[in-house]
Amino acid sequence: MRLGVCYYPEHWPEDRWTVDAQQMAQLGIDCVRMGEFAWSRFEPEPSVYDWAWFDRAIDTLHAAGLGIILGTPTATPPKWLVDRMPDMLACDEHGRPRRFGSRRHYCFSHAGYRAECRRIVSEMTQRYGRHPGVVMWQTDNEYGCHDTIESYSDAAQSAFRDWLKRRYTDIQSLNSAWGTVFWSQEYRSFDEIDAPAATVTEANPSHRLDYQRFASDQVVSFNREQVDLIRTHSPGREITHNFMGAFTAFDHHKVGADLDLATWDSYPLGFLDLSPVPEEMKQTWLRQGHPDFQAFHHDLYRGCSPKWGVMEQQPGPVNWAPYNPAPLPGMVRLWSLEALAHGADLLSWFRWRQAPFAQEHMHAGLLRPDGEAAPAFDEAGQVARDLTHIDGTHTTPAKVAVIFDYEGQWTHMIQPQGAGMDLLRQTFEAYMALRSLGLSVDILPQSAALADYALIILPGLPIVDETLAQQLTSGQQTVLILPRTGSKTDQFHIPDALPPHRLQDLAGLTVTRVESLRPSIRETVTWQGTEIEVVNWRETVELANPEQTNILARFEDGSPFWLQQDRVHYMTGWLEPFSASLAFDHVAKQAGLETHALGLSLRLRQLGEITFAFNYGLETLSLDTVVPETARFCLGGLDLPPAGVAAWRS
Repeated sequence: MRLGVCYYPEHWPEDRWTVDAQQMAQLGIDCVRMGEFAWSRFEPEPSVYDWAWFDRAIDTLHAAGLGIILGTPTATPPKWLVDRMPDMLACDEHGRPRRFGSRRHYCFSHAGYRAECRRIVSEMTQRYGRHPGVVMWQTDNEYGCHDTIESYSDAAQSAFRDWLKRRYTDIQSLNSAWGTVFWSQEYRSFDEIDAPAATVTEANPSHRLDYQRFASDQVVSFNREQVDLIRTHSPGREITHNFMGAFTAFDHHKVGADLDLATWDSYPLGFLDLSPVPEEMKQTWLRQGHPDFQAFHHDLYRGCSPKWGVMEQQPGPVNWAPYNPAPLPGMVRLWSLEALAHGADLLSWFRWRQAPFAQEHMHAGLLRPDGEAAPAFDEAGQVARDLTHIDGTHTTPAKVAVIFDYEGQWTHMIQPQGAGMDLLRQTFEAYMALRSLGLSVDILPQSAALADYALIILPGLPIVDETLAQQLTSGQQTVLILPRTGSKTDQFHIPDALPPHRLQDLAGLTVTRVESLRPSIRETVTWQGTEIEVVNWRETVELANPEQTNILARFEDGSPFWLQQDRVHYMTGWLEPFSASLAFDHVAKQAGLETHALGLSLRLRQLGEITFAFNYGLETLSLDTVVPETARFCLGGLDLPPAGVAAWRS
C-alpha cells in the first residue's frame, strides 16, 4: 500500500517546499496529491498561463523521491471565467444560481464550461503528462460535494430533453413509461418537459428517476472527457477520482469503469457526527468513528474499479461537522491499517499542514499551522513502519457478496414509503450484521460475476435486472433476499405480477401488501425459541408452492416472516441490528461459513493469508476466541488495547 499526503505548495512560502519534501520522504510518504484547486494560479488571466511556480514545486518533490498525483483543477473555476460565462453556474430547484465564493460552482451540462475544462486539462496534461515524477492523475475533486450533482439550469434542462429523446425516441413511449395519464401530465413533445423541480407537491416519480439517471450520466461523461485527455497526453499513468462517504447522487460504478483506481475521502468522526445513529452510540464512538462505516465504503469502492484507495484520510479534528472531536490516540493508525486490510493500493492523509486561513483553517493536518508535528504525524510514521511487517499480501474475493445498486437507492429516496428507509441504510445495516460475525464482505453491482461466492445478500434492491436474476437462478449459492427486493420495474412501476418481480420463481412467493412502521413499533417474531424484532417494514406474501416452502418463523399473528425454499431465504420484514446478527449467523453457517460473535467493538478482516483485528472500543479485548493456535503475529498480540491493531498468519 502506497502512502500519500495532500499538499498545496501555493499556500506556503517557496523556501519551505524543500523542507516539506524532505520531511515527507523521511516519514515514509511515497506520493503527494496537489494541483486540484489551483486554476486561478495556473491561469491568472484568460489564456495567460503561469506554470513556472508549479514546475518548481513538482521538481522539488520529485527530487526528494516522491511521486506526484496531479489533480485537474476543474472543481474551482476562477472568478474571471464565471464573469465571462455566468450561465455556467449550477442552479437550485428554484432556478437560483449557486454563486461564486466557495467551490464546485459549475453545472455539468454547460457546454461552454465543458470546453473550458477540456482546454485547461489539455494544457496541464501536455505540460506534465510525461514528467517522470507524475505517477497518477485525479479528475476534478469530490463530484457532487455540497449537493451539486443535480442542477436545474437552462443548460441542464436542454441537455435533459436531449437525453430523453435518445432514451425514448418518441413522446408516447415516454408518456407510457412515466404514466403521465395520472394527474393529466401527458406531454405532446420533448420540448414541453421541464426538470422535476419546484412542483406544487410530489413530482412524477418516474420523471424524477430519469432526471437522476440523466444527472448521473452527465457526471460520467464529464469525467470521461478528462480521462480521455489524460490517457492521450499522459500514457501509463493511473487515473483516479476521489468519491465521498454516504453519497449516492451519481453511479460510482459507471464513473469507476473509466478509472484505474477508485478512491474515496474517509472522515470517520465527521461522518459519525452527521449520521443518524443513536446518540448513545455517538458517545460510545465519539473519538473512534463507527466500527463499520469506513469498512463499508472500502468494500463499496473496491467494487467500482480494478484497484482502490483512500485519497483523504482524517488525521485530526475536521471543520465541517456540527461537532468536531479529536481522534483517540492510535485511531489514525487504525483507520489507515484498516484500509490496508481491505486491499487498498493507496492511503493518503488530508492534509500535510493545517492552513491558517480560509474555509478549512480549522481542519487538522499531519503538521500544525506553525509547521510543527501534529499528533497524527507520529502515527503516520508508525503506519509506514507497520507496512514493513505486512508484505506479500494480495486481495482475494470474500465468500459473502452484498449487492448494491445506485438506481435502487434513487428509487427508495424518491418514494421511501417509510421515513428514513433507503437502500443505502438497508445495505449498511446488513453489512453491519455480517461484520459483527467476523465475515469479510464484497459489495458489488448487479452486473458482477457471482459464481465464486458462498452467500449472496440482496438488501432490498427495488429494481432487479435480468443479469442478476439469471445468475441467482442458475447458481448454487445460498441467497438471502430482504424486503423491498424486486418491488419496482425499470420504469418505476409496480410489476404486473407484483414483487419480487424477476425473482418470484426463485423465492417461491408473491408480495401482496406492504406497510411501513413507525420507529417506536416493534413486531415480535419467535425463531428457534428466541424472540427477534422486526422494525420499519413488513410484507404480506402468498406462497407459490406451500409444500416446498419451509416457514422458519412467523409474526405473532401467524403471517410468515422467514421463508426458505431450497437454498433461498426470504424475510418479509426488516430486522433490528442485534436480531439481524442472529438470523444472518444462521444463514451464513448454512452457506458453510465460519462465524464469530464479535460484539460492538471488535472487527476482523481477511487479506489473503493474513487476518487483521481492530478494536474500536475503549477497553482492552482478548483475541483468544478468534486467533487459532497456529497463528504467527505480524502486528500486535492476543491482548488488543483501545485503537489497537493485530495481524496474524495462520
